[in-house]
Amino acid sequence: MDFCRELTQQGVQVISTGGTKTLLEKENVPVVGISEVTGFPEILDGRVKTLHPAVHSGLLAIRDNAEHRQAMQELGLDYIDLVVVNLYPFKETIAKPDVSYEDAIENIDIGGPTMLRSAAKNHAFVTVVVDAGDYADVLAEVKSGGDTTVETRKRLAAKVFRHTASYDSLISEYFAKQQNEPLPEKLTVTYEKIQDLRYGENPHQQAAFYRRPLPAAGSITTAEQLHGKELSYNNIHDANAALAIVKEFDEPAVVAVKHMNPCGVGIGHNIDEAYRKAYEADPTSIFGGVVAANRIIGKETAGRLNDIFLEIVIAPEFSPEALDILQRKKNIRLLRMGGLTSAEERQPEWLVTSVAGGMLVQQSDVHSLTDADLKVVTNRAPTAEELQQLLFAWKVVKHVKSNAILLAKDSMTVGVGAGQMNRVGAARIAIEQAGDKARGAVLASDAFFPMGDTVELAAKAGITAVIQPGGSIKDEESIAVANAHNIAMVMTGVRHFKH
Repeated sequence: MDFCRELTQQGVQVISTGGTKTLLEKENVPVVGISEVTGFPEILDGRVKTLHPAVHSGLLAIRDNAEHRQAMQELGLDYIDLVVVNLYPFKETIAKPDVSYEDAIENIDIGGPTMLRSAAKNHAFVTVVVDAGDYADVLAEVKSGGDTTVETRKRLAAKVFRHTASYDSLISEYFAKQQNEPLPEKLTVTYEKIQDLRYGENPHQQAAFYRRPLPAAGSITTAEQLHGKELSYNNIHDANAALAIVKEFDEPAVVAVKHMNPCGVGIGHNIDEAYRKAYEADPTSIFGGVVAANRIIGKETAGRLNDIFLEIVIAPEFSPEALDILQRKKNIRLLRMGGLTSAEERQPEWLVTSVAGGMLVQQSDVHSLTDADLKVVTNRAPTAEELQQLLFAWKVVKHVKSNAILLAKDSMTVGVGAGQMNRVGAARIAIEQAGDKARGAVLASDAFFPMGDTVELAAKAGITAVIQPGGSIKDEESIAVANAHNIAMVMTGVRHFKH
């Protein structure tokens, strides 16, 4: 409103449509109705008003082209020098949980994007604005020189095409979802910048943080940062990994992550017990890591967290006492997530991974085991306690980089072997890390054993039960080794590779 008022004070004639025209008139801003320009009424409930030659000729005419000037003069058409458009709120409309298909369709803007594209194409002569943040700069240039500079018009035109592309991408995505076409022949996705980052994985790499226009609740993109310095590229990756793991659990759980792998996970009767287990799982690796909890962080837990250096602490909420303790450290980042989706309510999302010259798209891995998935393949079935630990280990190992082996005991991880080129190598690392805690522990593998050597290692370490997908041509070899050492083995039929 103020932008239009100040433009009129600079001698600019404002042309407007429908409700905007009414509002400007109410605020005593001089305005000309679009119908006065086109000589045609706004019709079809406002669906057609700016889609007219008088509008688009004024936008697209090349001012220094003699034929264009002659045509404009002969037809009595005027040039349009500045376009300001706020598109119909399609994103806000489809964000409503009870939005109808008809309401979504009616909020697809047609005339607005058309005017924007016409003006942006002819930016050599026409200024086009879609961002209120540009009003001040445009107004300043108009006041100082009577028009904007070519450089400004180029910059604004580029912003317009990003804006309309994003708008159309969201519409395309909505239609694909309505038609149950998650992987169409052409895939367009759009993201909005949250912030520029100081650098990427390493200081010589540029980076920025973007989010989907309608991000899922309880994601790192919707977290509220309560304290600490700006998140880094690696912080965001680790925080996202920690959050994904902690969502696996409905009971109080704490996850510690380092370089996107869990270094300690624990569950307990309360969040303080869960944290103590996560810490004791690997007191060395947790240093400088990311910790996520699925319950409010209270005073006692905050005191323990404050005893070591951590990059980030993530929780649904922090008590006032906990905040007072944790905020004593200047640089620790505290992220408040609000309510987290329970394990049963999780829905798969479409994940996009870049490769040179393209991208891969897949559903996120939110598979949860049921009793029907489990198949005991050894002479001995796991005890109730072993089964509980196996299911705990299975929830965590799916989040460990492949090849992955994880050991668990007393509802906590005790050994993690991540990202190895062979499975027996991953087992050696996990068993070595566990030390004496390996005896009586259970073992989870993200994929099948290609041979019996991993089970042999487990037996020597005193591991009593194993959970794995099965499916190897040498499954019988692994089963035979397990039987020979009285190890209970359960197969799930589900693989959890993570590259």
